[in-house]
Amino acid sequence: MGSSTGRHLLCLASPACLLFAAAVLLAMPGLTAARTRRYSFNVTMATVTRLCVTKSVPTVNGQFPGPKLVVREGDTLVIRVTNNINNNVTFHWHGIRQVRSGWADGPAYITQCPIRPGGSYVYRFTVTGQRGTLWWHAHFSWLRATLYGPLVILPPRGVAYPFPKPHREVPLLLGEWFNADPEAVIKQALQTGGGPNVSDAYTFNGLPGPTYNCSSSNDTFKLRVRPGKTYLLRLINAALNDELFFGVANHTLMVVQADASYVKPFAATALVISPGQTMDVLLTAAANNPPSRSFAIAVAPYTNTVGTFDNTTAVAVLEYYGAATSAAALRSLPLPSLPAYNDTGAVANFSASFRSLASAQYPARVPRTVDRHFFFAVGLGADPCQSPVNGTCQGPNNTRFAASMNNVSFVMPRTSLLQAHYQRRYNGVLAANFPAAPRTPFNYTGTPPNNTFVTHGTRVVPLSFNTTVEVVLQDTSILGAESHPLHLHGYDFYVVGTGFGNYDASNDTAKYNLVDPVQRNTISVPTAGWVAIRFVADNPGWLPALYFYLHLKREFL
Repeated sequence: MGSSTGRHLLCLASPACLLFAAAVLLAMPGLTAARTRRYSFNVTMATVTRLCVTKSVPTVNGQFPGPKLVVREGDTLVIRVTNNINNNVTFHWHGIRQVRSGWADGPAYITQCPIRPGGSYVYRFTVTGQRGTLWWHAHFSWLRATLYGPLVILPPRGVAYPFPKPHREVPLLLGEWFNADPEAVIKQALQTGGGPNVSDAYTFNGLPGPTYNCSSSNDTFKLRVRPGKTYLLRLINAALNDELFFGVANHTLMVVQADASYVKPFAATALVISPGQTMDVLLTAAANNPPSRSFAIAVAPYTNTVGTFDNTTAVAVLEYYGAATSAAALRSLPLPSLPAYNDTGAVANFSASFRSLASAQYPARVPRTVDRHFFFAVGLGADPCQSPVNGTCQGPNNTRFAASMNNVSFVMPRTSLLQAHYQRRYNGVLAANFPAAPRTPFNYTGTPPNNTFVTHGTRVVPLSFNTTVEVVLQDTSILGAESHPLHLHGYDFYVVGTGFGNYDASNDTAKYNLVDPVQRNTISVPTAGWVAIRFVADNPGWLPALYFYLHLKREFL
C-alpha cells in the first residue's frame, strides 16, 4: 500500500492490554516468494473433554490445538479463513514481520474488521528474512484460548541450522485450559471491573497431564525418544496470561533460538517463557542406561501478582523407546527442579543469558544512534465504578481495574485504524497526540501517587519512515508491581538493556549491550524494573507494534 505522507503511525490498543501500533506509509521493492503454500482454516465448534468437563470449543478444522503450518524462509503463505462459529474472529501470525502486508496482520479493529459469522477472509503474506518457530492464534477477545497452533519456518533449502541437526523436531505448545467458557470469563471481568477468573490447568499440546483430578494417561502428552539422539523442542507459550517455568527431569536443555532468531547456544535446566514467546531448545537423550525410562516434563507459573493465579503444575512425559509408563507411575514421576513461583532472580538470571548469534551470516544490526526516544510507564490504574454489578465494582476501593501506558488506556475504535488511514478519515477515529513520556513523573516503583485514575483515548505517535526508535518500558507499582509481557507486531527489536528499580538515563544507558543483544518480538518488563528496546521503523503498512499483557486485565484482543 503506497502513500505520499512518508509517516509511521504508532498507537495504543486494547481496553485491557496496551497497544503501541506502528505504520510505515512508504512502498518498498517487491519480494519474490520461493513457493506459495495454501491452507484452509475452517473455524468450527468441536466437542472436547478435559478434567471430566465436556464442552464445545472453537477450533480450526476441528483440531485442538490447531494445525501446524510449515513454510520455508521466502515462501508466501495464503490462508483462507471461513468463520462458522457465532463469534467474530480474526487471526494473527505472531512474529511475522508482514512486510507490505499489513492487512494480513490480524488484530481486530487495528488492521482489519473482524470476520463475521458466516464470512471469510484471505490472509496472504511472505515470510521475509525469518526462520525458526513462530505461531498463529485468534486475535479477537479470548478466542485464543483454543484457537492457536505452531508456525514453523524452515531455512531455505541447502541452508543448515547453525547448530547440530536434530534427529527430530517437536512443537510443544504450552497452554491453559478453562472448565468455564473463556468468553464468559472475560465478559464477567469486564462487567465487574475485577481480574478474570484463572484457568483450571496448564496444558502440553492441549493435554493437562496426570497432576490434575480426573485427568488420565490419555490426557498426557508423551515425547518418545531414542538413546543418544538429539531432539529440537519448538516451545511456544500459548497461555492467555501466565509466564511459565519449564524443565525436564534429569536432562539439560540447550537454548538455540528465541522468537525465530538464532542465539548463542547456552545450557539450562529450567527455562522461563512468557506468553507469546517461542524458544527452540535441543534435548539430547542419554546414550545408554538412563536411571529411568520415563521422566517428567513440567511447567509451573512465574508471577508476582497480588491477585489470584493458577498455581498448579502440569506434567508431560519423556519416554525412552520401549518404556510403557502406567497411570500410577505417571503420578509418581519425580518432577524437575523449577524455581519458586515468585523467583524474580531466577527469571532475571535466565533472561540475561540470551545473546544474538551476531555472526557474519546472522549479524546483529543494532541501531547505534537513536532518532526518537520514548519512555512508557506501564501498569494497572483504575476507573470509577460505572454500571456496577450488584451495586459494587471488584477493583480496589470499589473501582474498576484499567491497564494503561503513560496513564492512557486505549479506546477501541469502531473503524479499523488501517482502513481509516487508507481512506484518510482520521477525525473521530484517532488522535496523533500520545505522550512520549508520563505527563507527571513519579517514583514508578515506589510509593504510588494518590490519584490512580487513568485517561482514555485512541492516541498515536507519528514517526518518519526509517526512524531509529528506542522505547524504555518502565513497570509501575501503582496497583502492585508485576512482570508485563510485551509483543511487537510487524517488527523484531533488540533488547539493549534491562534492570530493576526506576530507569536512570544518565547511568543505565552506558550499560547497554549494543554488540550482541537478543533479538525478539516479545519480552517481559521485569517486576519493579525496566527494559529498553531498539528498532528501525522501516516496515511499510499500518502495523500494531507493542502489546502489553497485564496480569489482572490483559485479554488479547
